[in-house]
Amino acid sequence: QVQLVESGGGSVQAGGSLRLSCAASGRTVSSYSMGWFRQAPGKEREFVGVISRRAGSTYYADSVKGRFTISRDNAKNTIYLQMNSLKPDDTAVYYCTARNDRHVYEYWGQGTMVTVSS
Repeated sequence: QVQLVESGGGSVQAGGSLRLSCAASGRTVSSYSMGWFRQAPGKEREFVGVISRRAGSTYYADSVKGRFTISRDNAKNTIYLQMNSLKPDDTAVYYCTARNDRHVYEYWGQGTMVTVSS
């Protein structure tokens, strides 16, 4: 089992930046590929990006590619989502998740709200 707690959300103007954190407990983040999803008001949850367990390679949704960066700090058992050049369309609740070896996103945090104003 792993528990995930996101932080760092808030309000920012378009073009600004935020860094979200996801602190894990119970098991280390190095045991999982770690992902970020988001859910905007009235919309379905959508994939943002993932960092792999072994190689630390990353993959992003086209909508955030070049603007968002996922990283991990195994010593702090934490992953990060650096968000730059934010747009109003990035407004959503952002969720951290742990993916097991069956590629199932098994564990989820409670989410943190990001609001981008124009």
